[in-house]
Formats: sequence, C-alpha cells, structure tokens
Amino acid sequence: MGTCSVHSTEFISSDFVTRVPYLSVQSSLCPHLSSSSMAVTFSDLHTESGLKSLDEFLAGKSYISGDHITKDDIKVYAAVLEKPGSAFPNASKWYESVSSHLAPSFPGKAVGVRIGGNSLPAEDTPSKEAAPAKEEDDDDLDLFGDETEEDKKAAEEREAAKKPAKKKESGKSSVLLDVKPWDDETDMKKLEEAVRSIEMPGLLWGASKLVPVGYGIKKLQIMMTIVDDLVSVDTLIEERLTVEPCNEYIQSCDIVAFNKI
Repeated sequence: MGTCSVHSTEFISSDFVTRVPYLSVQSSLCPHLSSSSMAVTFSDLHTESGLKSLDEFLAGKSYISGDHITKDDIKVYAAVLEKPGSAFPNASKWYESVSSHLAPSFPGKAVGVRIGGNSLPAEDTPSKEAAPAKEEDDDDLDLFGDETEEDKKAAEEREAAKKPAKKKESGKSSVLLDVKPWDDETDMKKLEEAVRSIEMPGLLWGASKLVPVGYGIKKLQIMMTIVDDLVSVDTLIEERLTVEPCNEYIQSCDIVAFNKI
C-alpha cells in the first residue's frame, strides 16, 4: 500500500505535468482521506497503471473534486491522452462527462494558464579543499627532482577548475491548444493539416482530437511540446496560426493548459 502525503497535486503524463491545488496522491491512492482537505497524486496517466489509479479513485464519484465539474477535472482531462477503455469504466464515464461539458461550460475566451514547476536545484560544485602545503625540510628539497604523482594530480585539478561549467539545458513545456474553425462547414481535416504544417526549431506537435462545441461545430484540441527559449506560444498563435494561409480554416486559438516539463 502506498504512502500518503499532504501537498499540491500533480497529474503526470509522459510529457505533461498538471498541478491541482487541492489534493495529492503519492504513487497510490489514499481512499481514507477526504478530497476536500487532503490530496491525491496520479502518476503516468498515459499508462494502464495510471488509468487504474484514476479509475479506482473515481469509483462512486462523478468528478475529481466533488459533484460538479471543476478546474481539477479539466487539468486531469488534459493529462489523459484519449478516452479510457472498457477496462476502466469509472474513468471512461468521467471522461465522457467532462468531454460533453467542457465547451459549453467554458464559453469565454481562455487566456491560458501557466503553472510553473519547481526547478531542480543546481548542483553545487563540490568545493575542493586546498591541499595543505607540504612541509619539507630544507635538506629534503630537490629543485631538480622529477614531478611527483601529487604534483601531477594538483596540476590536473587546476586545469579542470579553469574549464567553463557546462551550460544548463533549456527547459521545455507541454501546451494544450484549442483551435476553433469558422463554422460547421469548415474541413477539420484540412484545419489540422494547416496546424501541423507549421514547423520551427523547438516545436513538436503531439496527439489531437476533435471536441464537439455545439450546433454541429467541432474544435480541434492538440498537444504540443516546446523548448521555452526557442518558441513563444503567443507569437505562434498571433503570427502563424491566425494569419494567412491558416486563417482560411482557423478562426481563433486558445491556450487550455501550459505546463513545465
């Protein structure tokens, strides 16, 4: 049986991490805890073990944090890549419910949510203790003697200290986008092709799905992974996705979730 701890919630997929501010589960469920005061953490929601944990947690529940849909459900929903199979009936029923409520429940234009992760502390370079000066008698001092092993080691350490520290690798983020068409006559296949046709260094398109909006209209939800120093999501939307030629199919784009990897 897993251990329980009280802290912020993390929902983790292969390249998608979501923090929920109420509850956290550490590697397994803590069913004896109240969801209003404690927290659960679901790991690897793209795997069967992760979906099993979610399915067990949702037994007897309609939503993650209560009887109504909340932001917790949206964040977990974004971490589940596709509808769970029949082996996970509770998770499957919850997924369908969130899918049907997602668009009409949030009709306003989203401005995006940025959830920063705690960066790993930089490893402190171990301080090298200065080797104590070797005390030698004047009689033992050999000005013309061969270099000793201690002298060679000290020289190598001095050279290593002069080399610049390795540059830290730039961080990455996982982003979930809502891409909306003009109307119900828009060819959604061509819309997705237009989105995926955009290529730039540091940008990788991921899984996608069509989500009903209403009146026969569907929107495209698509994941992407970006290198933070190379790709600006706002610039991508304003200068690539909503201008020619993509705006022939795309009316607008919204950021549903933005998470550090």
